[in-house]
Amino acid sequence: MATPLILRNCPTLCTLNSNQPPLRTLTLTKHFSVSTTKTWSHSINSTKMGKSEITEEAEENVSVKQKKIFVAGATGSSGKRIVEQLLAKGFAVKAGVRDLDKAKTTLSKDNPSLQIVKADVTEGSAKLSEAIGDDSEAVVCATGFQPGWDLFAPWKVDNFGTVNLVEACRKRGVNRFILISSILVNGAAMGQILNPAYIFLNVFGLTLIAKLQAEQYIRKSGINYTIIRPGGLRNEPPTGNIIMETEDTLYEGTISRDQVAEVAVEALLHPESSYKVVEIISRVDAPKRSYEDLFGSIKQR
Repeated sequence: MATPLILRNCPTLCTLNSNQPPLRTLTLTKHFSVSTTKTWSHSINSTKMGKSEITEEAEENVSVKQKKIFVAGATGSSGKRIVEQLLAKGFAVKAGVRDLDKAKTTLSKDNPSLQIVKADVTEGSAKLSEAIGDDSEAVVCATGFQPGWDLFAPWKVDNFGTVNLVEACRKRGVNRFILISSILVNGAAMGQILNPAYIFLNVFGLTLIAKLQAEQYIRKSGINYTIIRPGGLRNEPPTGNIIMETEDTLYEGTISRDQVAEVAVEALLHPESSYKVVEIISRVDAPKRSYEDLFGSIKQR
């Protein structure tokens, strides 16, 4: 018979399988350090259960680090949504931004689980490594160049910048990398070279080719990656369910940025997403599927 174990200051109800009287009290006291990493101090008494005895030192301190995710491009249209959804899921977030002043007005304020740091992917892997630090367990790359007169901007950000971020991960021993890319990056090989979207996206300094080469670098790096290729990005809330396909399959369609952020966060939670390239759009007539099913349906190449 399962006997309830009462937890003070904890919303979870646990059970111990025993016919003997249960341990009456387990107290968890939460502490926050200045870096917003959570530490829990456990005070656990000894309990005898039949012939077995579970003993832990009273006032034993057990440090349980809250998972911290580094988000590059955290103030962008997709990046800020990823930050918000990570925080909502209980992650700690280290937001890598180029403009600290912009970040203060764009990102959540007074959240102890959010840390904002200066990080420009074009400035090399050494500075990025310092920004990522020793406390980040995964990196999400949601960077994107700003259209302008600099025709090399796509390569500086979407190619070299992504490569710099991967190298920074390798220096820090971070072995989980999520990249927000785009459908049609391999449009030429798909026979879509005359697709208006392929032509348009490559007008600004061959953006899709820059992204494709960055993807290829990630795949050869040995890091555990999930490359997410969304269709045309909408700022409006979702209006349909997600369709997920293998690489070089989708050549049209759109998706809400909120859903792109959701896929990026869910990729961190589902091992089925590892070492995969997925293409995503949404449609109102698409059936609702679990992320385990969605990621699990994609085969590695």
